[in-house]
Formats: sequence, C-alpha cells, structure tokens
Amino acid sequence: MSTIFFFFCTMLQMSVVSGSRPSHTASLIFLHGSGGTGPMAKEGIKMIYGKNFIFPHIRILYPTAPLIPYTPSAGCLRHVWFNRHSISLAAPEDLTTIEPIAEEINKLIDKEVKEGIDVKRIILGGFSMGSSLAMQMGYRFRRDIGGVFVLSSFLNQYSKVYEVLDSSLDSDHPPLFMCHGEKDDVVPYTWGERTFEELRKRGVKGEFHSFSNLYHNISKEELVMLKEWILKQLPDD
Repeated sequence: MSTIFFFFCTMLQMSVVSGSRPSHTASLIFLHGSGGTGPMAKEGIKMIYGKNFIFPHIRILYPTAPLIPYTPSAGCLRHVWFNRHSISLAAPEDLTTIEPIAEEINKLIDKEVKEGIDVKRIILGGFSMGSSLAMQMGYRFRRDIGGVFVLSSFLNQYSKVYEVLDSSLDSDHPPLFMCHGEKDDVVPYTWGERTFEELRKRGVKGEFHSFSNLYHNISKEELVMLKEWILKQLPDD
C-alpha cells in the first residue's frame, strides 16, 4: 500500500488548548516530532514548562500526524508528517509525502480563518520534524501566515523551500524564531544553523538561539523565550 494512500485515508486527530476567554483572536498550530502525537506534545510541553502553556487570547492546536510507512524505521508505520529517504542534510526531500500533508495543514489554517481569525494572526511551528513541516508551510505553501517557530530542526540541503524562495518576487516572509541545542545528537546543531542562514540569505527575517547544554529536546528556557516571541507576533488586542 502506498504512502500517499495512508495520507488520504487518515484524518488528522486533534488536541486543542483554548485560552481563558470564550473566543480567541489568534491561533497557534504546534506540530509534534516524529513518532509523537498531539496529546504527547501538549503534555510534554506542560511538564517542561512547569504549568499549562497557554495564552488568554490564543487557541493552540496540537494535531497528530497520520500513520505512514517511515523509511528510517525500516518502513514501519509511524506517526510522522512526511517520509524521509534518510535523516541526512544531503538527502533529497520526499515531495510525494510532503505535498499531501501540506494540504491537510492548509485545511487547519483555512478552518481558523473561516472562524474569523486573520491569517496574519496564525503562527505555525513545532519540534524536530514538526517544525521542518512548519518551514515548508510558512516559506513554500502558506507565506501569508503570521510567523514560524522552529525547535531543533532543519531543511534538507536542496530543499524545495529554497527553490521557491529563490524564484519568488515577494519579499514579505513570515518572521522566524529558531532554537537549537549545541549537543543535539539527532539533528546536528550545524544543520539548524545552516538552515537559518540559508533562509536569511533569501530574505527571511528572524532570530536564532543556541543552547550549549541542550540535546535533542525542548528546554524550559526555550519555551519562555518562545512565549515572549509569540506575544510579540500575536499581541492581545
């Protein structure tokens, strides 16, 4: 059975955290890392942060990736956003799996817009593979969103994202917030640093933060900084 078949036959599951008000004025979509789920990401962030990671005016969506055959796991089914030929900077992207899942994330964004949220008040991000997809969305498929945040992730050396940005006449890109641990033993620090520089050279404005003692995980310090950045992009009007 093909990978694309799994994408179209599996609906995204959703875990939602709403603000303290009856209605929200902004939205944040958090995409988990490979092998995770939306509820796992939500609870993991709460545990690291020490309390609920919430905003009074922002609704946070934690979707779960569909189960698809994942090549780095010997083709076993995993909750991943797209397939990778290998976990390598030089590997080609599997566009046949990136493009179908981008359509599903587009539906999430469009649903928020239909509910009255300005697309510029929608931020997309996540951890590891999740934030790789967030970069695909923000700088290739949905360059109208309000921002992209990236925790411990990268784009492949010859990413389609770079090709799209190189051919674009539009210089108005979503702002970028990136964090990476210098001791990351899954996604090397240099991959994240290179990704930021490649995006910056193509006109993406943002900030890159390194953490000397951080491995391939999320730290409380990151979340504190991320929360401040989110509030700058999505102020409580």
